[in-house]
Amino acid sequence: MNLLQRKVLRTGLVGNIQKCQLFGTTSTLQQNQAEAQAKSTIDSKDVHHHEGLMKTWWDELGPIKPLHSMNLVRVPFIRDGLVPCSPEERNAAPLHNKKILDVGCGGGILSEALAKIGASVTGIDAGKALIDLAIEHSKMNPKLGNNLPSYICTSVEDHCKERKNYYDAVVASEVIEHVNNQELFLKSCIEAVKTGGKIFITTPNRSRATQFFGIFLAEYVFNLIPKGTHQYEKFLTVPELTFLLERNNCHVESTCGLIYRPLSNKWEFSTSQLIMFALQARKLE
Repeated sequence: MNLLQRKVLRTGLVGNIQKCQLFGTTSTLQQNQAEAQAKSTIDSKDVHHHEGLMKTWWDELGPIKPLHSMNLVRVPFIRDGLVPCSPEERNAAPLHNKKILDVGCGGGILSEALAKIGASVTGIDAGKALIDLAIEHSKMNPKLGNNLPSYICTSVEDHCKERKNYYDAVVASEVIEHVNNQELFLKSCIEAVKTGGKIFITTPNRSRATQFFGIFLAEYVFNLIPKGTHQYEKFLTVPELTFLLERNNCHVESTCGLIYRPLSNKWEFSTSQLIMFALQARKLE
């Protein structure tokens, strides 16, 4: 073997070693990223998408107007699930002294509505810009008086470490379809609730009807909600969500369907849960 052949052989060996090291590093990096994602509920892409809506977040006729009008059904759903009483018995602050965690609160649409009827609300979200918006908007809302929601930029899995068995209720409205690791998300919500406390969830059902009406028509044809808001594969069915909750020490007390009427911008409860549903569960001992 001459000198030139030795150089070629040596160069080839070094190159192969460098390639192995490079691929090994890349593989380790991908593995670490996958493990980190598995331990977190935060979908950074989704957070970025929603932060991009913050300029029109509080425009009740803007891109997310269905979220504003949804308060007319989800607030009573939460109120009556926590403090059932007849309309004649109900006062102006039926949720007084009830501690509620609003997970994925965004700019505070639901948090403020619950605070208006007396609840002590903590709103959490992974989007710092949306939390800042929520804080500023609540300060300008005279209807809240001194009962301002408390807002924190954090994930539910981190928050529940500090507030375990603390809340009377946890609300995850239009959130679980936007997170990574949905079982970790639910476990964390459940950990934050007191024994006997309630969990309220509203979310799209994973059905072909939802894919067609809720994504294709709503996002890409009629622009009822911003494009890219939903990912079909992240939707859960009613049995799937029920199974995850009951596997984690909860009893599902009720589910009902929700229907949105775009022409009137109104939501209604429905016997059909094909497209959207609301669920109420109780944490067991």
